Amino acid sequence: MLLNRIKEALKMKEMPLVNALQQFVKKEPISFHVPGHKNGKHSFIQELGMPNLLQFDVTELNGLDDLHYPTEVIKEAEELLSTAYGSDESYFLVNGSTVGNLASILALCAENDEVIVQRNCHKSIFHGLSLAGAKPIFLPLDIDQELGQPLGVNIDQSNEIIKKYPNAKAVILTNPNYYGMSQDLDGLINLAHTLDIPVMIDEAHGAHFTIGEPFPRDALSMGADIVIQSAHKTLPAMTMGSYLHIKSSIICSDKIKEMLRMLQSSSPSYPIMASLDYSRSFVESFGSDKVIELKNQIHSFMNLIHELPALQIVETKNLLYKQDLLKLILKSTEGHTGKQLQAVFEEEDIYVELSDWAHVLLILPLDEKWKFEEHFKRIKNASERLTRIDQKYYPTSVPNINSAVSHSYASLKRMKKTVINLIEATGKISAENIVPYPPGVPVLLQGETITKEHIEYIVEIHQYGLTIHNLIEKEELQIEVYI
Repeated sequence: MLLNRIKEALKMKEMPLVNALQQFVKKEPISFHVPGHKNGKHSFIQELGMPNLLQFDVTELNGLDDLHYPTEVIKEAEELLSTAYGSDESYFLVNGSTVGNLASILALCAENDEVIVQRNCHKSIFHGLSLAGAKPIFLPLDIDQELGQPLGVNIDQSNEIIKKYPNAKAVILTNPNYYGMSQDLDGLINLAHTLDIPVMIDEAHGAHFTIGEPFPRDALSMGADIVIQSAHKTLPAMTMGSYLHIKSSIICSDKIKEMLRMLQSSSPSYPIMASLDYSRSFVESFGSDKVIELKNQIHSFMNLIHELPALQIVETKNLLYKQDLLKLILKSTEGHTGKQLQAVFEEEDIYVELSDWAHVLLILPLDEKWKFEEHFKRIKNASERLTRIDQKYYPTSVPNINSAVSHSYASLKRMKKTVINLIEATGKISAENIVPYPPGVPVLLQGETITKEHIEYIVEIHQYGLTIHNLIEKEELQIEVYI
């Protein structure tokens, strides 16, 4: 009996919010509060046979704490999160990494402030800068010619730019990139800190990096001040579940908390928060034995794919970058575009994370018990459908344009706009972010001067059938510009 009570006490400590919700459900409570499904007991929900998840979809009741002013189980869960990741403070996000990016940027800078930004950040970074009215200073990129995508910032050139802007309010980086390539950022972060410039890193795809080898290094261990992670991308959290970590002596965490209260829903999702609680417990428990087993499983899986003549695994040859074990990039050797390869996979009910001009990206599970060999059979079946085809167009690389936004976002808001044909837009200033999606990295930014290279690349990827946000598709491709 005593041993059972000790085990129960340990369990309660490991996942305080999850256990509080479980205890709440055991009471069989009668709901006279929101949400309207009444703990999943609404007759319509019952008739649909919806899962019991809804019984955890509650509101801020006694004993279940308040995300915006936590004092009980959510506070305890966030403290456990902070300990697990080695931060000073950590917070649950229920509106995705997007809200973490927005809140951090609005806390760090204001109108007309200069902010040093990695050029291939997620669109939410540029939305945050636009809301703040800041002026971005772009860092040049390393481009992988085989993949045809940017990897990360060019360290040497970026260090020189940081030295030129000692009054910048922040350096904002993305690491790893969407394809799982990660770089060592210690030197760049240390340089920024010598100038008292805080460094914020969007580590959306690296919530599992805290495990250590064989995964890339995590941003907090490199010295970043603010790190935002999408727990739902590689940990078993619900969609929109994310973490924000702070480890810094040069930023005011109270400002970030204030912005989170403004931007996050005043009715936060308890299922999402519970999933963040158990995901932290999960990643803490993913010990070396599980890591070794998973690594062996993935390497065996990759060896099987290597034997398929119609498919090729693509990895960066740039030794300054480390590839995440959970990201697998595949390319057809038979001339298919990424979108065509994706369509063939879907005929076998294989759904990939994204497709680009030539590749598909698979995100593998952080699960040593996953049936890799069983799922390989479907990939093999798909590969056998890939007969040789010829393509008219074959782009080789995203253009590495060292452009700049000549105005702050605050001044852009006062300028008028018009719509013109894309092919006539050279030299004009873009009034929109032009964003291939996924992955959501703008190829052309609001306020950026449009070049011939921009136009050629946008036309090229449009011909491949990629979805491009904010591009106007009529008889002629059109774009909104400032006048």
